[in-house]
Amino acid sequence: MRVVLGTNIIVGAMLRDGGAARAALRLCLQGEVQPLIGVALFVEMEDVLSREHLFRTSKLTQAERQELFAAFLSVTQWVPIYYTWRPNLRDEADNHVVDLAVAGNAEYIVTQNERDFEKIELEFPHLKLATAAEFMEIWRKR
Repeated sequence: MRVVLGTNIIVGAMLRDGGAARAALRLCLQGEVQPLIGVALFVEMEDVLSREHLFRTSKLTQAERQELFAAFLSVTQWVPIYYTWRPNLRDEADNHVVDLAVAGNAEYIVTQNERDFEKIELEFPHLKLATAAEFMEIWRKR
Protein backbone atom coordinates (compact mmCIF):
# COMPACT_ATOMS: atom_id res chain seq x y z
CA MET A 1 0.00 0.00 0.00
CA ARG A 2 1.39 3.38 -1.03
CA VAL A 3 0.79 6.33 1.31
CA VAL A 4 1.76 9.94 1.80
CA LEU A 5 2.22 10.81 5.46
CA GLY A 6 1.61 14.44 6.28
CA THR A 7 4.23 16.35 8.22
CA ASN A 8 1.85 16.48 11.18
CA ILE A 9 1.90 12.67 11.37
CA ILE A 10 5.70 12.61 11.65
CA VAL A 11 5.66 15.41 14.24
CA GLY A 12 2.88 13.68 16.20
CA ALA A 13 4.82 10.43 16.21
CA MET A 14 7.80 12.23 17.69
CA LEU A 15 5.79 14.08 20.32
CA ARG A 16 3.62 11.32 21.76
CA ASP A 17 4.31 7.84 23.03
CA GLY A 18 2.08 5.31 21.35
CA GLY A 19 -0.85 6.65 19.41
CA ALA A 20 -1.99 6.27 15.84
CA ALA A 21 0.62 8.61 14.33
CA ARG A 22 3.43 6.55 15.80
CA ALA A 23 1.74 3.32 14.68
CA ALA A 24 1.44 4.65 11.11
CA LEU A 25 5.10 5.64 11.12
CA ARG A 26 6.01 2.20 12.49
CA LEU A 27 4.19 0.53 9.57
CA CYS A 28 6.38 2.54 7.21
CA LEU A 29 9.59 1.69 9.05
CA GLN A 30 8.68 -2.01 9.11
CA GLY A 31 8.00 -2.07 5.37
CA GLU A 32 4.30 -2.82 5.78
CA VAL A 33 3.33 0.25 3.75
CA GLN A 34 5.32 2.25 1.20
CA PRO A 35 5.61 5.93 2.12
CA LEU A 36 6.16 8.41 -0.69
CA ILE A 37 8.11 11.65 -0.59
CA GLY A 38 8.97 14.42 -3.00
CA VAL A 39 10.93 17.65 -2.93
CA ALA A 40 8.21 19.88 -1.44
CA LEU A 41 7.22 17.44 1.31
CA PHE A 42 10.86 16.74 2.17
CA VAL A 43 11.61 20.47 2.50
CA GLU A 44 8.48 21.01 4.59
CA MET A 45 9.30 18.13 6.93
CA GLU A 46 12.91 19.18 7.30
CA ASP A 47 11.82 22.74 8.13
CA VAL A 48 9.16 21.78 10.67
CA LEU A 49 11.38 19.19 12.37
CA SER A 50 14.06 21.87 12.89
CA ARG A 51 11.69 24.04 14.96
CA GLU A 52 12.92 23.31 18.47
CA HIS A 53 9.99 25.08 20.17
CA LEU A 54 7.61 22.44 18.77
CA PHE A 55 9.47 19.66 20.55
CA ARG A 56 9.80 21.05 24.08
CA THR A 57 7.58 18.25 25.38
CA SER A 58 9.13 15.50 23.27
CA LYS A 59 11.02 12.73 25.01
CA LEU A 60 13.26 12.50 21.96
CA THR A 61 16.39 14.59 21.72
CA GLN A 62 17.16 16.53 18.56
CA ALA A 63 19.69 13.86 17.57
CA GLU A 64 17.11 11.10 18.10
CA ARG A 65 14.54 13.01 16.04
CA GLN A 66 17.06 13.43 13.23
CA GLU A 67 17.89 9.73 13.39
CA LEU A 68 14.20 8.78 13.25
CA PHE A 69 13.63 11.14 10.31
CA ALA A 70 16.64 9.64 8.51
CA ALA A 71 15.23 6.15 9.13
CA PHE A 72 11.89 7.28 7.70
CA LEU A 73 13.60 8.76 4.64
CA SER A 74 15.49 5.52 4.11
CA VAL A 75 12.24 3.64 3.53
CA THR A 76 10.46 6.27 1.44
CA GLN A 77 10.15 6.15 -2.30
CA TRP A 78 11.24 9.37 -3.96
CA VAL A 79 8.60 10.53 -6.42
CA PRO A 80 9.41 13.21 -8.98
CA ILE A 81 6.47 15.47 -9.75
CA TYR A 82 6.29 16.53 -13.37
CA TYR A 83 2.76 17.88 -13.35
CA THR A 84 0.85 19.91 -10.76
CA TRP A 85 -2.87 19.31 -10.60
CA ARG A 86 -3.92 22.44 -8.73
CA PRO A 87 -6.62 20.80 -6.60
CA ASN A 88 -7.26 24.23 -4.99
CA LEU A 89 -7.22 23.12 -1.40
CA ARG A 90 -8.29 25.44 1.37
CA ASP A 91 -4.61 25.84 2.24
CA GLU A 92 -2.90 26.25 -1.14
CA ALA A 93 0.40 25.29 0.49
CA ASP A 94 -0.96 21.72 0.80
CA ASN A 95 -1.54 21.25 -2.95
CA HIS A 96 1.89 19.62 -3.20
CA VAL A 97 0.68 16.74 -1.02
CA VAL A 98 -2.05 15.87 -3.52
CA ASP A 99 0.39 16.28 -6.42
CA LEU A 100 2.76 13.83 -4.71
CA ALA A 101 0.00 11.33 -3.95
CA VAL A 102 -1.25 11.39 -7.54
CA ALA A 103 2.24 11.21 -9.06
CA GLY A 104 3.15 8.28 -6.80
CA ASN A 105 -0.19 6.48 -7.23
CA ALA A 106 -0.82 6.56 -3.48
CA GLU A 107 -3.93 5.02 -2.02
CA TYR A 108 -4.01 7.24 1.07
CA ILE A 109 -2.98 10.64 2.31
CA VAL A 110 -2.64 10.26 6.06
CA THR A 111 -2.97 13.60 7.84
CA GLN A 112 -4.51 15.17 10.90
CA ASN A 113 -5.44 18.23 8.81
CA GLU A 114 -8.53 16.77 7.18
CA ARG A 115 -10.20 20.17 7.23
CA ASP A 116 -7.64 21.56 4.77
CA PHE A 117 -8.45 18.76 2.30
CA GLU A 118 -12.23 18.54 2.61
CA LYS A 119 -13.14 21.10 -0.08
CA ILE A 120 -10.85 19.77 -2.78
CA GLU A 121 -12.03 21.03 -6.17
CA LEU A 122 -10.34 18.32 -8.20
CA GLU A 123 -11.06 14.83 -6.94
CA PHE A 124 -9.14 11.63 -7.57
CA PRO A 125 -11.37 8.57 -7.01
CA HIS A 126 -8.51 6.19 -6.14
CA LEU A 127 -7.07 8.55 -3.50
CA LYS A 128 -8.48 8.51 0.02
CA LEU A 129 -7.88 10.82 2.95
CA ALA A 130 -7.58 9.45 6.50
CA THR A 131 -6.42 10.56 9.91
CA ALA A 132 -3.79 8.36 11.51
CA ALA A 133 -6.46 6.70 13.67
CA GLU A 134 -8.71 6.04 10.68
CA PHE A 135 -5.78 4.70 8.67
CA MET A 136 -4.77 2.33 11.46
CA GLU A 137 -8.35 1.04 11.73
CA ILE A 138 -8.44 0.46 7.96
CA TRP A 139 -5.06 -1.28 8.16
CA ARG A 140 -6.21 -3.61 10.93
CA LYS A 141 -9.35 -4.61 9.00
CA ARG A 142 -7.50 -5.54 5.78
